[in-house]
Amino acid sequence: MFNKNKKMIILLITVMIMSIWLAACGAKSSDQQPSATGENTAAESETQTETPTERTMTDAMGHEVQIPANPERIIASYLEDHLVTLGVKPVAQWSVTKGVQQYLQKDLEGIPPIASDLPFEAVVSFSPDLIIIGTEDMVEGEKYEQYNKIAPTFVLGEEVYKDWRKTLLKIGEILNKSDEAQQVLDNYDLKVKEVKEKINTVTGGTKSAAAIWLVNGKFFMVSDNVSSGEVMYNELGLAKPEVVKEISATATGNWSAISLEKLATMDVDYLFFVNSDVGTGAEALKDPVWQNIPAVKNGNLFEFTRESSWLYSGVQANTQIMEDIQNSIVK
Repeated sequence: MFNKNKKMIILLITVMIMSIWLAACGAKSSDQQPSATGENTAAESETQTETPTERTMTDAMGHEVQIPANPERIIASYLEDHLVTLGVKPVAQWSVTKGVQQYLQKDLEGIPPIASDLPFEAVVSFSPDLIIIGTEDMVEGEKYEQYNKIAPTFVLGEEVYKDWRKTLLKIGEILNKSDEAQQVLDNYDLKVKEVKEKINTVTGGTKSAAAIWLVNGKFFMVSDNVSSGEVMYNELGLAKPEVVKEISATATGNWSAISLEKLATMDVDYLFFVNSDVGTGAEALKDPVWQNIPAVKNGNLFEFTRESSWLYSGVQANTQIMEDIQNSIVK
């Protein structure tokens, strides 16, 4: 009888221990399960939110444009600097009779060219899933409707297009890369500060500079607030010669024609020279008037070919221009 009771007591104790163990396991398992308001659900919701989806954006012309969730075949003629900056390769790249934007070819090598006026047949042949256009005049008449039949077409507009920073941010918004675009600008500004400090150790912040371009035997000068002019004067703080101020005041484009005689009146410390006539004679450079320009006489003429980035704007172009200036001045 005693043995029987003893076995019963042992059995009951065993059952109690098993019950307690199972309850503990159940509680632990329950703690690890996602709930409607739990951590895992929040993470899943965040993941879903971050997944790109098709969006509707209004362009500069008032068009409601359906932007694909993940555009993979983009045509953005003459906007490739911004695409490269955001880590995006277009399906075709801007070109003219003299070629493509050479300064971008490290990133765009192998990307086929498309004529700068974007012929409809050529655009169709690349089967784009998104077209980004710079200004309204590029889609005058019925051009917009034609492009939009091929793929969703977004026009940035002149107000955005004339400011490369606004252009980068808008393209970042279109491609769902706004954070990346802003980070790039922040890093760029740090680069500007670094290069400016190095240049000032040599110039003392007082030396002047100008950029001129020789093409087909004619000289052109960059305005003070665009392209390489913006980099020299607004960002790196180099002084503007009076001739640059005068030309810029009436400029209708990035580069304005200037005579050799007018250039000769320019007392400038550093002259950055884009020579598109390399190999074709460049007779103007043999003229005594050219030889007597102070920067030329003093050995402060720095020459670049048309393959350089001096004729363009954007993070890629401007960074290369800054490095060219630093390498020229800071020995």
